[in-house]
Amino acid sequence: MVEHDEAHLDRVFHALADPTRRALLERLAAGERKVGELAAPFAMSLAAVSKHVRVLEQAGLLERRIEGRTHYCRLRPEPLAEAEQWLNFYEGFWDARLNALEAALKADPGSELTKEGQDG
Repeated sequence: MVEHDEAHLDRVFHALADPTRRALLERLAAGERKVGELAAPFAMSLAAVSKHVRVLEQAGLLERRIEGRTHYCRLRPEPLAEAEQWLNFYEGFWDARLNALEAALKADPGSELTKEGQDG
């Protein structure tokens, strides 16, 4: 298995666990935005959106730059790639287990999978 910084992965998955934060990342996928622009479609205060932005920033999922009083955010996709790598390990794990189960069921003469193979 690929080695990962566990604390960093914890922050990434914590950030991704919230639907508002996932929606913010989706909006940032289209390009850099001001925090006010990010907040516009949500029925919450700018302060609440700023808290979500801070969680995403701490997870490394976005980068914030400040010009005067305006805060700009842009997506940083690298932590998503790290999370995907972690998930891919388990996808391979379950694929192998399910393939072994399928092979065992096909080898069992009383199995529905064996009967389906005989019908066709």
